[in-house]
Amino acid sequence: MSAATTGGGRSLRRDWWPRLSRRGWAFFVIGVALVAGALLFSRREFLFISFVLLSVPIVALCYVVMRGARVHVTRLFAPGIVSAGGEAVVSLTVRNIGRRASFGARWRDQAAAGIQVPHDALLPSLGRHRPGASGGDDTARLEYTLRPRRRGVYDIGPLVLGMVDPFGLAYAERPVGEPHDLVVTPRVSVLPDQGRALSSGTGALHELLRHTNPNSDELIAREYRPGDALRRVHWAATAKRDELMVRQEEQRSNPEARIILDTTLSGASAAELTAVRQRRGRLDTAVELALEAVASIAMHLLAAGFRLDLVETGPSQLGPGLSSGEQGRGGLRGDAPSTFRAPGGDRALLEGLANLQLPAPTIRATEEESAGSVLRNSSAHLPTFAVLIDIDEQEAAELAALRPFCGPAVAFLLGTVTRDADERLTAAGWHCIELRNPEQLPDAWVEAQKGRVSDVA
Repeated sequence: MSAATTGGGRSLRRDWWPRLSRRGWAFFVIGVALVAGALLFSRREFLFISFVLLSVPIVALCYVVMRGARVHVTRLFAPGIVSAGGEAVVSLTVRNIGRRASFGARWRDQAAAGIQVPHDALLPSLGRHRPGASGGDDTARLEYTLRPRRRGVYDIGPLVLGMVDPFGLAYAERPVGEPHDLVVTPRVSVLPDQGRALSSGTGALHELLRHTNPNSDELIAREYRPGDALRRVHWAATAKRDELMVRQEEQRSNPEARIILDTTLSGASAAELTAVRQRRGRLDTAVELALEAVASIAMHLLAAGFRLDLVETGPSQLGPGLSSGEQGRGGLRGDAPSTFRAPGGDRALLEGLANLQLPAPTIRATEEESAGSVLRNSSAHLPTFAVLIDIDEQEAAELAALRPFCGPAVAFLLGTVTRDADERLTAAGWHCIELRNPEQLPDAWVEAQKGRVSDVA
């Protein structure tokens, strides 16, 4: 859980802004009309009535200003980050720090577009502030539930306190505290293992890693057992021990994998922006599905003990050392991939995906920095999962050229990817899997597992 607290500084000294209600304005307008009638028709009795009608709204305005409360607000989100479609409980602790008791106030919370908060409600009565006391009748605890539908980072708050006079002629509102961020991550789908735990050393990824990573010293010798293949005989150990020994691969202690995320949105040029805007609704849906797929695959691999490299095709937004609002060149063109490992890496990755903005400006390959330079310079041919949203011909060619540096290479293609790009990647040896909706994620992962097994074989 994460807490955000606002004190009694600048935000608590904001003035109440009194306003007349419709009823108050009616009193005021009628009073002015009676004053005009008294002057035009010499009816002095109208002056008394107009005085009453004009004075009552003014008194109401003074009342709501004088009844303004001074409070301290503490805001708590549980959980601290929530997935799209999930629930987050917002707990507010409102403590009176004024010398007068407060009663009759109403409260409501504010939120950014896309988040629905409850309507205003009556704030429980708050007793006088007692210095040194913790809790008591000067404190009220409020709670409500949010159900964000889309990922992102949303401002929640500040709390708004309102006061209305008993006759409903005037009201005043004041924001208390500052807004705080609610982090909404992509949904994470549970992916099946088909009875093979990735972290157990028996899965296809581990089998592949044993064959393709010569830097890991995983070969040991053990005694021969009936059924062991003769091609696994360790002749040096056999000669040394004077008994038949066979090779056995130990499970890697530092398995690695790689995810490539398409963040260029087809590299649209200025001339193509109109067409892209026309497709924007469909692309927005594809983007959210792609990020959900990345989150699900990443959480699955991190839970299995993998170190995960996340490579962005566009300007880096998750790169290490990037400050807020700063972007790098891109994981395929010089920036180091973003690396995550458990524990802690799962939360950092989900928060990064919540902040990710697509589309990003396109950076084309140059002579000095060709696409895939980071992958080509890597000594390990890692299992690679590409999640592609809307690549163009050049990006398809670049990914096809990277196939020898990925083993196995699995590409999840959203419905916005062209058939030409699909055929280009398939011809290069990528195992391409269509992904149309979130419900297909478990089946797509099962198909990817089959593809990895065939690659190992």
